[in-house]
Amino acid sequence: MKIIYLLIRYFRLLVTEVNAYSEKISTMEALASRLKEYSKKQDCTVVQNLMVTVQDRWRKLNQRLNERGKSLEDAKKQAKQFSESWRLLADWMVEVEQTLDTHKEISVSHEEIKQQLSEQKEFQKLLRSKRPVYEATLKSGRSLREKSQCPADKQQLEDMLAELRDTWDTISGKSMERQHKLEEALLFSGRFTDALQALMDWLYRAEPQLSEELPVGGEKDLVTNLIDKHKVFQKELGKRAGCMKMLKKSVRDLTKNITADSHWLQEQMEELESRWEIVCRLSVSKQTRLEVALQQAEEFDSLVHSFLERLSEAERTLKYGVIPEDETSVLEFQKQHLVSGVCIGEEILASCHPDSVITIKSWISVTKTRFEEVQAWAHQQAERIQGTLTILEAERAEVQRLLDWISAAEESLTLRDQEPLPSDMGQAEELITQHEVFMEELNRQLPEMEKVTKFCREKLICKPQLPQTRKTSTSKESTVKPQPMATTSFEPLEPKTPLVSLLISRWQQLWLLALDRQSRLQNHLQKLRELEEFANFDFNVWRKRYMQWISHLKSRILDVFRGIDRDQDGRISQREFIDSVLSSKFPTNSLEMNAVANIFDINGDGYIDYYEFGVLRGHHLK
Repeated sequence: MKIIYLLIRYFRLLVTEVNAYSEKISTMEALASRLKEYSKKQDCTVVQNLMVTVQDRWRKLNQRLNERGKSLEDAKKQAKQFSESWRLLADWMVEVEQTLDTHKEISVSHEEIKQQLSEQKEFQKLLRSKRPVYEATLKSGRSLREKSQCPADKQQLEDMLAELRDTWDTISGKSMERQHKLEEALLFSGRFTDALQALMDWLYRAEPQLSEELPVGGEKDLVTNLIDKHKVFQKELGKRAGCMKMLKKSVRDLTKNITADSHWLQEQMEELESRWEIVCRLSVSKQTRLEVALQQAEEFDSLVHSFLERLSEAERTLKYGVIPEDETSVLEFQKQHLVSGVCIGEEILASCHPDSVITIKSWISVTKTRFEEVQAWAHQQAERIQGTLTILEAERAEVQRLLDWISAAEESLTLRDQEPLPSDMGQAEELITQHEVFMEELNRQLPEMEKVTKFCREKLICKPQLPQTRKTSTSKESTVKPQPMATTSFEPLEPKTPLVSLLISRWQQLWLLALDRQSRLQNHLQKLRELEEFANFDFNVWRKRYMQWISHLKSRILDVFRGIDRDQDGRISQREFIDSVLSSKFPTNSLEMNAVANIFDINGDGYIDYYEFGVLRGHHLK
């Protein structure tokens, strides 16, 4: 009992600690509201999900606390009731035992014996009236013992129950012993008729309690109590067997001389023997029926509790776990157990003791209700799984469609890449136009890709922009320079299925192939334009433009040469010269620069010295 009060004290400390966190929860909610005001939409969703999780766990914690508090209070109340009932009953039995020990000796007078026998019958009536209190106390103690988790409490309860049973058996034994002695004294006092009538009355009272029509089935505790009561009766029956033998002997002695009284005594004795045999037979029959009822009750109790445990496990699995592949067989197994339990319960109800009818019916009702609840969860889970399977099947079909489209697109790109690039500018521009159409189709498929891979990340890729061209004016004509190509970022993905992983990989590969072809087409078109422009190349025109550009920068030729000649050895390579001019903002191209470098390199040694660089001033032309 002390453990319960200790648990209640610890529980109150836990409640105080939990309540201290309520203010932190409120602060967290306010902070989450402020964060959602200043956060992006996707971040707001994350914050909202986190707060929903915290609030749900907080609600479950408080619910568990309330349930725990209620169960502890119920346990405290039950333990207090048992303790008070046990103490009152134990005190009463101690007082009764002392009274039995101090009873005056059995008298030899017939009238006094009858008076003592009458008092003894009143005491037995009082003892029988206390029997329900005794059985209820035992039942409450056994229930506490089964629920107890502490070995010390279990042992204490077992000791209290054993003490209660021993004291009760002692009182019952002493009471029966005194009654037998009084009946024997009544017989020895010569009042044979009174002794015979007393035994006959006892047999008539006992016979209805042994009737085969009286139901003995029910719950395990009730059947156990009935067995205990029947054992007490069997002990009393065994002790009265001695009185029966003495009566038989006395009747034989009294009926040696045939008289009217002896004939009447013989008839009374025959009736007593017949009634005695009936009671003995009924006693054996009840013992057998009680053993069968106990076996049936234990089977019912074991089956119901194991079935309810399996239902609880199945319910937890259906609510929070993954349904096993053989769910149907599991539910079928449970249904079979339900049918078995209900059948046994119905059999028990057919021969059930009135005190146990409500209990058996409630167990059957609880079992059926729990099964229906779990079955409802199973149906909900099945519907949810079927819905998920339908969605997954649709997603799988969409993934397969995209994979087929990607395969066709890759095959088309591969075939186009195998064709030689045209030397005609118009045809090259036509190829670029066709590829732009392909890229637009690829961009149209992007939302479908994002939809399929929405659980991998929020956005699959950044949409690349088609390369644009810009024209820069020169003195005579325009030159075309390509803009840097937009890059496509592939963030790390965590595909949920191998098929989605394959789709993402193929999609990325297709984008890379498309961008690579786009880059090659643009570069090829740029080269064709440069060749077309280079066909009319005039060095003098180029030189004048370059000189004007240098003048515009307010620089001298010597300064330009020194800027390129970083090692200051008085000469620069053709590559250094070409790269320097191309990297500047002067409008030209690589073809023009290669021609200019060859003109500057008068001696053809691959280098341009300062004097050769003087070609810019119009001297030493090749």
